[in-house]
Order: sequence, then C-alpha cells, then structure tokens
Amino acid sequence: MPNSKKPISTDQAPGAIGPYSQAVSAGPFIFASGQLGLNPQTGEFPSGVEAQTKQSLDNVRAILEAAGSGLDKVVKATVFLKDMNDFAKVNAVYGSFFSQPYPARSAVEVARLPKDALVEIEVIALASV
Repeated sequence: MPNSKKPISTDQAPGAIGPYSQAVSAGPFIFASGQLGLNPQTGEFPSGVEAQTKQSLDNVRAILEAAGSGLDKVVKATVFLKDMNDFAKVNAVYGSFFSQPYPARSAVEVARLPKDALVEIEVIALASV
C-alpha cells in the first residue's frame, strides 16, 4: 500500500520511552526517531560525547537494519548537541559512519536532551528496494 506506514522496532537499540516508534517506514522512506547514546543492553550512557555519539549511531544503524535499510541509505540527519563546543568531536565520530555522498545534515545546540544526554541523532533513510 503506497499510503501505509509501518512501525519498526528492534531490541538492538533502546526502546521508545514514550508514545512513539523507534522508526516508521512510510513509502520509500524510513523515519528514525532521535537516538540517544544509550547502550540497549545496560540502559546506561557511555562516558563522554564521542562514546555517546558512537552508541547513538550504532543504535541508528540497528534500527535501519531492522527495517532492511542501512546507514548508506541515509539522506538526512539531524544532530542535537547539548554543547556546540562538542561539534568537532561529534563530527569526527559521525564522519567515521558515513561515506560520500554524505547525507544532508543539520546540527543544533539544544537546552536539554532526554535523560541529560550529550547528543541525539535522528535520520531519514531510503527503504531498500
């Protein structure tokens, strides 16, 4: 059905902590909810913004793979930072997960993130065909 949407979930990423889906498949796209850097097995944050960024992107990857997609299909990413002074550190980790052509991206500093996270990343990806 071209106008249907399907929730995506996996236990390889932290579960939703509210009334939302980890991701939704709609038409040719996967819309992944923002992912904190929480370890899905322990529910804990790793120490530091680099480690949280890596875990956040590992969580994004797990969700996309559960949807039959992958990081290579990401067309848009949004990065939410607790502190814009961490941008270079986050960017270095982010760059290790993607290759050209890079997704379009926005990065913004926010006053506060859920669970006092240092970073949260959401993406829009193409569904695999």
